[in-house]
Amino acid sequence: MSTNPFDDDNGEFLVLINDEGQYALWPTFKAVPVGWRPIGPRGARKDCLAYVDAHWTDMRPQSLILQAGPASS
Repeated sequence: MSTNPFDDDNGEFLVLINDEGQYALWPTFKAVPVGWRPIGPRGARKDCLAYVDAHWTDMRPQSLILQAGPASS
């Protein structure tokens, strides 16, 4: 049985972001896809997920945030 590289707790990851401010974890052995760039730590999946949890506080795409304004609490 093969493991999905995106779910591998022992893998090494990058944190990526796109122009819409959306985050993704990406295995380091794969090329960064067009439209995305590294932004956070490189390392353990749990550390990258912690970075995303701390920094991606508004899940709306940037274009919607600009159109609608800040999210209300």
